[in-house]
Amino acid sequence: MSSDIGRPVVSKVLCYIVRDSRLLVFRHRDVPWEEVGVQVPAGSIRAGEAPEVAALREAREETGLTDFTVVRKLGDTHYDVSPYRFEIQHRRIFELALHEDTPERWFSREDHDGEGEPTRFECFWIPLANGHVLQSGQGALLGRLVE
Repeated sequence: MSSDIGRPVVSKVLCYIVRDSRLLVFRHRDVPWEEVGVQVPAGSIRAGEAPEVAALREAREETGLTDFTVVRKLGDTHYDVSPYRFEIQHRRIFELALHEDTPERWFSREDHDGEGEPTRFECFWIPLANGHVLQSGQGALLGRLVE
C-alpha cells in the first residue's frame, strides 16, 4: 500500500508492557543509542498474521521472555520514519501483560529466523512517567495506560 505522499505504508505493532508503573524497554547493544534511541518491543506484521499474534511474537523475539498475553489494543497511529527510511508506519499499539519474573536488566537477542547476524539487546524497566524518552513516536499512546 502507498500513502497519499507516495511513500509505502508498512504495517507494524508496538508493545507496551507495564509492571508496577514501569515500562519494559530496550536498547541495541551494537548500535549507539544516539542513532536508535530507547525502544519498546515492536516490529512488522507478517503476511496473514493477526496483529495480536505479531505483538506477542515481537515481544518474545526481542526480550527473550515467553509468557505474555494481550491485555487490550490501545489504538492505531501513523508515523513517518523519514529520512531514516522513506515509509509511513501504520502502528497498532497493544498493552501486554508479562506473567514471569525478570531482573532489572538483562540481555537478549533476536535471531531473525536464522537469517543474518542476530541483533543484541539490553532490556530494562523505566518509570512509565519517563516514557517520553522513547524514539520515533513510540510513546504516542502511553497516556492511554493511565486513563
